[in-house]
Amino acid sequence: MLFRHRRNPDHRRQRSLPPWRYRIAGLAAAALALSFLQTNVGNAAGERAAADAAPKAAADVVRVAEFLAECPYTHRLPDDPIVFPGLPGASHMHSFFGNDTTHASSDLASLEKGRTSCSPDTDLSSYWVPTLYDGDKEVEPTGTTFYYLGEGVSDDVIRQIKPFPRGLRIVAGNAKATGPQDNTIARWSCLHAGEVNPSQNFVNCPPGTMMESYLDFPQCWNGTDLDSPDHKSHMAYPVNGGCPSTHPVPVPKLRQVLRYPVNGDPARFRLASGPGYTMHGDFFNVWPEEEMAQRVRDCINAIIKCGFDGKP
Repeated sequence: MLFRHRRNPDHRRQRSLPPWRYRIAGLAAAALALSFLQTNVGNAAGERAAADAAPKAAADVVRVAEFLAECPYTHRLPDDPIVFPGLPGASHMHSFFGNDTTHASSDLASLEKGRTSCSPDTDLSSYWVPTLYDGDKEVEPTGTTFYYLGEGVSDDVIRQIKPFPRGLRIVAGNAKATGPQDNTIARWSCLHAGEVNPSQNFVNCPPGTMMESYLDFPQCWNGTDLDSPDHKSHMAYPVNGGCPSTHPVPVPKLRQVLRYPVNGDPARFRLASGPGYTMHGDFFNVWPEEEMAQRVRDCINAIIKCGFDGKP
């Protein structure tokens, strides 16, 4: 009988919990379960989003072999360090873009120490053209884009394109042309006026438009010379989608696109070299080797359209 009245020493610990404590415990368990469920759902959603994003990113890539540089006007001089090296004032007036130190005696070493107006600012190259005049007033372009392209050759040749060698010098167009038939490379057109046919001479652009100049440089190199006596024969244009055996190394096609803030009667216009069909361009390559190589590999060889930063 005495044992009936003995209390268990753990009696207080074994007493039933108050109802409010059961409610708290239940809520905590429910919250834990909900958190676990949300985590799993979130992870699954994230995986689905990542899976969906991958094909979208691939679809957004534009399959055009291209990178570019925007190089605003810097200065004017009657100099030409390719055609008249070391002879200041020996040339007609030129408008220069990119490297702002370019003058008659510029060479690779001096240009490498210069500054640039280009975006990207890693492009220290120098670009120049004969100055455009509206009557007797100089007119400088407000749009100055230099495209590096893989077009003009077949896809298998595009994948073999090599970077320009540092110090390469190229002249495109014909400053001594006596008529449109002497220059089949340069073109004039009107921005936002497609009804005006392109021409080798100046065109009559309607009010509110601008006159544009397009010039494509040769994209086949002889693999040896950075220049030549006529500043052209070390380069060649492709034939039937490939480079001729005399110039077996494909390099990017440089396309110079200049937009001048003028329109109207083309009789008002002239170049420092003469009529519109004497348009020509000079290029002195001062891209850092690694920057040029990366863009050729990732943009041109891969046939992907890239921006100023060399990325899609």
